Amino acid sequence: MDVNGVGWIAAIIVGGIAGWLAEQFMKSDMGLLMNIILGIVGAVVLNAILAAIGVSLGSGWIAYLITGFIGACLLIFIFRAFRGRGRA
Repeated sequence: MDVNGVGWIAAIIVGGIAGWLAEQFMKSDMGLLMNIILGIVGAVVLNAILAAIGVSLGSGWIAYLITGFIGACLLIFIFRAFRGRGRA
């Protein structure tokens, strides 16, 4: 079984890299486990959004890295937006 054209182990590694890149780009401090989770979940979420509007970035680890990075940045942005609302 594979995720977007990459195997599960590769998805974890590439997801971790995508999450780390997003962490650096968004200037956040999440930690290794959260980077992996953000990269993988970000890729899945962005793939679902893109599929809903009929867009595909392709398959393979480079496409997974790009979607993971963009998706993780989106998740960090959304998290910050909701976290900021609760504080005065």
